Amino acid sequence: MKKNLGKKIGILGGTFDPAHIGHIKISKEAKKRFKLQKIIWAITKKNPFKNKSNLNLVKRIKLAKKINLKNKFIKIDFFEKKIGSNKTIDLINFIKKKQRTNNIYFIMGADNLINFHKWYKWKEIANVCNILVFNRKGYKSKSFKSITYKKYNKKGLVFINFKKVNISSSQLRKI
Repeated sequence: MKKNLGKKIGILGGTFDPAHIGHIKISKEAKKRFKLQKIIWAITKKNPFKNKSNLNLVKRIKLAKKINLKNKFIKIDFFEKKIGSNKTIDLINFIKKKQRTNNIYFIMGADNLINFHKWYKWKEIANVCNILVFNRKGYKSKSFKSITYKKYNKKGLVFINFKKVNISSSQLRKI
């Protein structure tokens, strides 16, 4: 883990289309394991690697807030207008400055690690924060073979096995 200063803040970014118990479970696990003071769910208007969202942005934010009424440590926000960007590195830098901390933990699922090397300034992201990768069914082997895992494992990237919730936003949209 990188040695950083300031309060420990987790960032879980995504479309949250829709937000679900799996997002809450990994947030709680990250908070517990890494002693995070809070976790920010940064809801994005559109994932650059996906076609479109089913629910509009306002509905996704409302649903995320509704399912987190008891989880006061989780803060839901839409940052893209505030920071003039949808890039993860810009979000991280904005939160570091606003929260006055260098202690950022970027949270993602193993499915995202596979193509993380295609993200804008991915190496810079890996260098300025800790990356917490939560295992997802069917992605462990591919994520261990990923460019990012090979480069940053034990250098700021932690792969987390835990009792998973077998649910995804894609599955929920099919219901």
